[in-house]
Amino acid sequence: MNDIEAEFNAALSRYEAGEDLLPLIDDFKKIINQIPNHFAAWTCLAWLHLLLKNNNEALFAAKQAVKLNGQDLQARMNLSLALLATNTKGVRENIDLIKRIIIMAPDLEEDLKLSVEDGFSRYPEWPELKKVNKWLDF
Repeated sequence: MNDIEAEFNAALSRYEAGEDLLPLIDDFKKIINQIPNHFAAWTCLAWLHLLLKNNNEALFAAKQAVKLNGQDLQARMNLSLALLATNTKGVRENIDLIKRIIIMAPDLEEDLKLSVEDGFSRYPEWPELKKVNKWLDF
């Protein structure tokens, strides 16, 4: 494992351990500065911004993640959440694509469900996540 992946895994572990989100944003930005096409770091950055209600920053990061890996469910969900939070069009097409990907690869659904649970545990009344959760029938 290279240094960047070790940094990424360490930042992800700190997130999972419940550490403060602001320093983690800096960690993921540092990774992106070193590897601008690290879609997973963009995906994590978008999620952190969504949790902190930095919706415009989340939208930018989510768009980058989807541009780099359009088949990633978490990136697509983050984009849907950011589009909703910023009142931007395009939510339905992303939700529909997530549903189609889950039909083709049902094993991916569980990780997305866990992410939704994580989101509600950190932001219980997250209005956009409530909508996405309902639309995905989780």
